Amino acid sequence: MWHDNETDRDFLNFSGVADTIAEIIVQAQDRPISIGVSGSWGIGKSSMIKLIQASLGARPRKDGEREFVFVEFNAWLYQGYDDARAALIDVIASRLEKEAKAREKAVDKAKALLKRVNWLRAAKLFAGPAAAMAMGLPPTGLIGDLWSFGQRASSGGVDAKLVEDAKGKAGEIAEAAGGLLNPKEETSPPKEIQALRDTFEETLEELGITLVVLIDDLDRCLPETTISTLEAIRLFLFLKNTAFVIAADNDMIKHAVRRHFEGAPDDLLVTSYFDKLIQVPIRVPPLGTQEVRAYMMLLFVENSELSAEIKEKIRAGVCAQLRQTWQGKRVDRAFVQSLHDTFPAELIGRFDSADRLAPLMTTAKGIAGNPRLIKRFLNALAIRMAISNAQGVGVDEAILAKLLLFERLGSTKAFAELMAKVSASDSGKPTFLADWEEKAAKGQDFTLSEPFDDPFVKEWLTLAPAVADKDLRGALYVSREYAPLITPEDRLSSEAADLLTALLKHPEMGASLKSRLVHVQRSEITVIMDRLLDRAREEQVWGVPAVLEACLSVAEADPPQGARLAAFLRERPPAQIQANIVPKIADQPWARDIFDVWKHGQVSRPVKNAIKQREDGNVTV
Repeated sequence: MWHDNETDRDFLNFSGVADTIAEIIVQAQDRPISIGVSGSWGIGKSSMIKLIQASLGARPRKDGEREFVFVEFNAWLYQGYDDARAALIDVIASRLEKEAKAREKAVDKAKALLKRVNWLRAAKLFAGPAAAMAMGLPPTGLIGDLWSFGQRASSGGVDAKLVEDAKGKAGEIAEAAGGLLNPKEETSPPKEIQALRDTFEETLEELGITLVVLIDDLDRCLPETTISTLEAIRLFLFLKNTAFVIAADNDMIKHAVRRHFEGAPDDLLVTSYFDKLIQVPIRVPPLGTQEVRAYMMLLFVENSELSAEIKEKIRAGVCAQLRQTWQGKRVDRAFVQSLHDTFPAELIGRFDSADRLAPLMTTAKGIAGNPRLIKRFLNALAIRMAISNAQGVGVDEAILAKLLLFERLGSTKAFAELMAKVSASDSGKPTFLADWEEKAAKGQDFTLSEPFDDPFVKEWLTLAPAVADKDLRGALYVSREYAPLITPEDRLSSEAADLLTALLKHPEMGASLKSRLVHVQRSEITVIMDRLLDRAREEQVWGVPAVLEACLSVAEADPPQGARLAAFLRERPPAQIQANIVPKIADQPWARDIFDVWKHGQVSRPVKNAIKQREDGNVTV
């Protein structure tokens, strides 16, 4: 298995681009610079950010050059728990205060900067109640509490309890404002914002550093969070001794801006908004067949039992070769084997798999050379092999990989038809493929019948191994992710089989199927939940994956299934649990027991905070 995390080790030949971006930041000297790293989801933007930081950090500093200090900010992590604008400003100010204390210089300046940030936070505190009262609504928050005390006094008189409560809330507001809302001081948000910028520049100058702010995962955020973060970035942009590197999918950013400026007469504002924030746009280069093949081979090397030193030697050799592919050099099994004397036979077999799969993984629309999707494909393959081994199902990995490709990239109707034909065959062999496979291997022209009449299928038929004479029942048994293998033993009615297929194919639509699920027999709905939980075990992050929606619909249609889902969630590793699952399951009758386990377990602080917020808010869980 491979973790779906960014890395500062280059597997994709991105170092050249990262070094170039680092040099742009160095050459800017004390002048401000903003760089946009764009690309689609999963293409490697986060890894590029890490490589840029590593390049700057490893660069020898010349006399007179300023030291680089890094601030990493992921707006997605704060979404739902803090205002992204305030959070980014707070993170920057706190980092500078820490640097000032460590260097024993500019401490007063750094504290002043943090104080101004607190002022802005305090000002934000009053914005909500003021806006609410202007619309004739009762205010919220601490000011709302004082407002309610006034209502109590006017309606029921003043007693000792009311006076004591009001004093307490007044103290909370004074503390929240940090003593900065002194009515004798003549200040305002515009003045404070300018003072914030001035103090920020002065702090950097006195510390003698260049601040490099690395913004990541902006395109994962909701539009409101995206715009809030961009507005915070704008506060610090174009100030001396700063460099901003912003990684985001341009299309997602434009979507957020379009939502923000809803009703704009044309797209000119949408297009120019983000462009005005970015001085140097850099696009993450797409991967070709050579890069995809090299990437897969390096992933296999990374998961092998070779020593760390040998792995690094192979990685460096592959990246050096990739930089010369424009001269006709190749990264293939023979080249990788030349980088080390002895490879395990199993690893050489995986290199062969990478050789065969790379062209299709590069050109197929469903993957298109996307590193994250490639990794997920290989993870799915590894999981299915593990299931095969655990259940004693003899499956050839090459056949399983070929079927997984069909399942992920081919027509769902065609894959369902393939499964149906295998299930109906006494031998489990798809003999109807024999003629097509033979013609595909010889490069002859031929016509495919429906639902197999897809250009992808012709590519797929050329891949080794041929499967027409292979018993595929075992491979299809462990490949039940999007279409179930329905055998006579399952004894599912047509209605239950249709529901199972729909839930596996479109789990996010589970709620719309609930009215049909309630009429399914108990024995059949148990089978449906079995299949869904098999699918759910492949999830590595438990926020609100689509399969959870399907599981909840089944559990609500048949309450005993809720206990099974609860037991499954309790077994998830704490590191997989994310805070946004809390409101998703909070209304379930079995949720309280899970929350009790999580509160006293090793789940992250945001998860525990989310549970506490619901309890403090008197929300029934």
